[in-house]
Amino acid sequence: MTKTGVIHGRFQILHNDHLKYLLAGKERCEHLVVGITNPDPCLTKADAADPKRSSDKANPFTYFHRYQMVRAALTQSGVEEKDFSVVPFPINFPERYHYYLPMDATFFLTIYDDWGERKLEMFQALGLITEVLWRRTLATKGLSATDIREKVAAGEPWQHLVPLGVAEIINNVIKTTITTAIGE
Repeated sequence: MTKTGVIHGRFQILHNDHLKYLLAGKERCEHLVVGITNPDPCLTKADAADPKRSSDKANPFTYFHRYQMVRAALTQSGVEEKDFSVVPFPINFPERYHYYLPMDATFFLTIYDDWGERKLEMFQALGLITEVLWRRTLATKGLSATDIREKVAAGEPWQHLVPLGVAEIINNVIKTTITTAIGE
């Protein structure tokens, strides 16, 4: 077990497979630093390996909403708050990592596509310690946050695809958005 691990994701709806990924990282370290990528539009940049991930449509939730999702999912899974941190992770700006992340940590990642391979290359180019938790094809990836966002927008059942605390946060965001839109 390593002392500190770094794991990352956009978590544009943190779903049950994201939670498995976070817990797999936590099993391998004493303290897990969860980096939220694309934390704001200034720290978001398109990459040819996956150009859709940087669009506004793919990033509807704020950093703070996603921070709340990560905290709720981990604490409700039994991870004590002292055993993890949540920080912004400007994934497309490697020259800025040292402002946000412990550079001597082990960086955990999973690989499903060219974007995963690209991230591994970026981490290794910086000399970071890396560990690939698993490699899978897109066909076997599992849940998709895009699919869940589409279910939310269509009014279809989605709550069973996310941890309970995350469903509560999303419902609050929806309620606030609707209330604001109708001027109440």
